[in-house]
Amino acid sequence: MIRGTRAWAAGVLIALLPATCVVAAQARGTKSAESVRELRAAVSLAQHGDEQQALTRVNRLLAEHPDFVAALKLQGALLEDLGPEATAAASYEKALRLAPNDPELLLKVGIYRLVSGKYEDAIALLRQRVRDVSHDRDGLYYLAQAYHFNGQNDLAVKTIAECVKLDPTNASALQKYGELLSSSGDNENALQWLLKAQKADATLPRLDFDMAVASYYNMDFPGTLKYAGSAVASRPNDAEALALYAAAQTSLSQWRDAEQTYARVLVLKPDDVTSLLGMGRCEVELKDYQAAVANLERVERMDPTQILVHFYLSRAYAGLGKTEEAQQEAELHSRMLAQASAGPSNEDKDREKAVWAQARQLLEEGREDEARSLFRKSAVGPAASAGGPYVLVGAVYLSMGETAKAASSLNRALQIEPAARGAHTYLGMAAMQQGDLSKAEREFKAELAHHPNDRAAVAEMGQMRYRQGRWAEAADKLAKSETTDPALLYELCDSYFHLGRARDAEVTAEALAAYARSEPPVMRALLDLATRNGDAGLARRLSGDVK
Repeated sequence: MIRGTRAWAAGVLIALLPATCVVAAQARGTKSAESVRELRAAVSLAQHGDEQQALTRVNRLLAEHPDFVAALKLQGALLEDLGPEATAAASYEKALRLAPNDPELLLKVGIYRLVSGKYEDAIALLRQRVRDVSHDRDGLYYLAQAYHFNGQNDLAVKTIAECVKLDPTNASALQKYGELLSSSGDNENALQWLLKAQKADATLPRLDFDMAVASYYNMDFPGTLKYAGSAVASRPNDAEALALYAAAQTSLSQWRDAEQTYARVLVLKPDDVTSLLGMGRCEVELKDYQAAVANLERVERMDPTQILVHFYLSRAYAGLGKTEEAQQEAELHSRMLAQASAGPSNEDKDREKAVWAQARQLLEEGREDEARSLFRKSAVGPAASAGGPYVLVGAVYLSMGETAKAASSLNRALQIEPAARGAHTYLGMAAMQQGDLSKAEREFKAELAHHPNDRAAVAEMGQMRYRQGRWAEAADKLAKSETTDPALLYELCDSYFHLGRARDAEVTAEALAAYARSEPPVMRALLDLATRNGDAGLARRLSGDVK
């Protein structure tokens, strides 16, 4: 839920009615005098508290005059109070189509689109509102939220700062400024603005929670404990506040207290992975190893990509004297930690996935120039170069099976920028798809000559060595790539088995199972690999995960 929206909506009727009267008066030239009188009567009923009768009259008026903007605005305001809100939104949307520059409608529809997750649309409408209305605090407030939810945190902070500058005593704006600063990573300044908000209005919803979050990321755990404790005291069933309170207790080594708080969270959210992991950690520290193993194994089943679960499972198994299991989990933790540090964050992956999906749609429609432009605008790191957009377009073409178009774009990238990162790698991948291993090797070597540590090129070279049956080189390259790709991890596991390195094969298989637990074909292939190589222990562990 977007904080502040409901509070604004609650007062919309009072704010909107006077403006509606003005519009009605201006409508005399286009509407009959009777229509204007009917609208005024509906306004009067609403102002005197008879909203249902006002809605009946305005509905009757719109049945005769469906394009009467002022009546649609009043209908939306009344429905917003009487519900359902979806119907109110439809009235405002229709009015905006008829009056696309109406400032009140730009704000109202912008907010509704923000609440419904249509962030780009909300940004467009709210930016227009801010351009058209001077000193527009409301527009800036919601535009900042739209930027934030759209992942544009720098613009969100800049926008809410403008809002605060216009209204430096507005407690809600001060709180939002602190919240957005915290989201952008500036928790020190965030806490200062949140303290100002507290001074202005200590009753603001969830202000104590926001202060606890900023304190936590400032590594001020006593402060976190104080503010999160306040949040929990006022809202005992707030699972989010309880989880933060437990995290602060854990950071202060208050293991027994933290265990009890996590138990409260799990009553509210029995399958909360983070709280189960926290509970398991507390049980390890309290030397309740059997309980710890039960909770941590549950986490591992629910989300095996949780890297820390393997660290604490290692300690729990060691506490129970299960040395082999402890070592296995410790090695798996180290392997997955290295893989995670080598790759992009989940947020970056999600952003990249969305951009690639959009680019693929453009390429399917034959709009290659627009796809390149999209990549150019979204580029960061190595892709933010002259040849980068051509490389990425080539990569998308390759994923679509359009090998010729992929090669054309990739070769164009190399003409523009001879060392364009990834161009030779994708050309090598195209060659492998066509079975030309000699050309593939030349391309991968060319990539590594320019970028010796390029993990994608190293991984592809390892895959090629695997296809050639050169197990030692395949294992070396695939391991160095720190890949999390299930197909490549399978090949690494198989290479280790060919080399007789059963322990490395088992750790790789466990890592692969963590990343591919929801992919039955991969899990069945991995189980078959373990069985064929006579690793009964690994096969037994995997068999419970194969669907």
